[in-house]
This record gives sequence, C-alpha cells and structure tokens, in this order.
Amino acid sequence: QVQLVESGGGLVQAGGSLKLSCAASGRTGNIGTLAWFRQASGKEREFVAGMLWSDSITRYADSVRGRFTISRHTADNTVYLQMNSLKPEDTAAYYCAARRLRMLSRNAADFGSWGQGTQVTVSS
Repeated sequence: QVQLVESGGGLVQAGGSLKLSCAASGRTGNIGTLAWFRQASGKEREFVAGMLWSDSITRYADSVRGRFTISRHTADNTVYLQMNSLKPEDTAAYYCAARRLRMLSRNAADFGSWGQGTQVTVSS
C-alpha cells in the first residue's frame, strides 16, 4: 500500500503562485506513475500533471502547460506541483494519485492510491 498526503493549498490572488506537496510513504517501490488531479465544485475530477516515478518524464493538461511544473524530490519521496500565474478557474481541490503501472495516464480511474486533497482558491 502507498499512502499519499497533500499539503500547501490555500487562498491566493489571481497571478500569484502556490506550491503543493505530495508526500508518499509505504510501498513507494510500487509507484510507477504519480499524477495530480483537481476537482472543482460541481465538476468532474480532471488531470493536471503527471510523471513517471523512475525517470521524471512528465505530461501536462493543456490548461496548465507553461504555468504549472511537476517535480520530485527523490530523497524523501515528495512530489511537488509548482503553480504560477494562477487564475480563478484553477480553483479546486487538488489530489495526488499513484498507480503501479509505469505509464502516463490522464484517466483518474487508472490510479488506485489517492491522497485526501488540498484546497486551492484563486480570487479575482
């Protein structure tokens, strides 16, 4: 089992930045892919960014490419999501998720381990 704990959410003005963290523990050797998803109120969960655990190959949603960066600190198995130039439409609960298969996916159903989420609110 893999445990994921997100942190770093908060309230920020449009144009500002936040850095989210996802601390992975447990059987981290089973992680093939880790991703960030978000879910706005009344909307479906959507893919934000993902990376292959072993070699840090990344993928981004079109809506965040160039503004968000996913990265990993290997020493403590923490994955970050640096979010710059935030917009009100980025407001959502952000979740990190892990899957054993080493294959990037935008589909939430492909991920079996989830954190509890952290709220990001961007004011206009």
